Amino acid sequence: MIAYVKGKLALKEPTHVIIEANGIGYYIHISLNTFAQIKEQEAAQLHTYLHVREDAQTLFGFGSNEEKQLFLHLISVSGIGPTTGLVMLSSLSAEEIKSAIINEDVAVIQSVKGIGSKTAQRAILELKDKLRKEGFEPSESKLSSGSSNTLKQEALSALLTLGINKNAAQKSIESILKKSEVSINLETLIKKALQNS
Repeated sequence: MIAYVKGKLALKEPTHVIIEANGIGYYIHISLNTFAQIKEQEAAQLHTYLHVREDAQTLFGFGSNEEKQLFLHLISVSGIGPTTGLVMLSSLSAEEIKSAIINEDVAVIQSVKGIGSKTAQRAILELKDKLRKEGFEPSESKLSSGSSNTLKQEALSALLTLGINKNAAQKSIESILKKSEVSINLETLIKKALQNS
């Protein structure tokens, strides 16, 4: 129905934005991943999905078409509604979700609030082949559980002890690790994450 909304960001919150386009303010629910992409911007274009129920019409927005397509796959699974789909995209990156599904990693999917064992298994069963057909193959770096994962875990543990929200801490750590060309030590990672949180 509404493929995308483009306009000025009148309001930016981690869970939703209001985009003003042609004098109309669109209230759009977003994931933390999308928020991270647009938080510094004055204007944005979000790929949208309109969820219509008897009692409500809710607009969901995504920073990339890839994230929107993954959201549509997720909500096609029985037991995963739009709100849970958004929570999944806020808890894990699109690549982490796809990797978990293709590698049949129930624990990763189940780590998302609101996802039980049966729903996680159903998501794997129903989406694994679809993602493969779309040509998605997990990158090696995501699958290797070497020093990078240990560093992530130690940094996350430290940030949680300091009272930082788990999702915010995870996003911050991921973002810093992606940006750092050279290997980064734990202390620098924690300092940078604290500045970002």
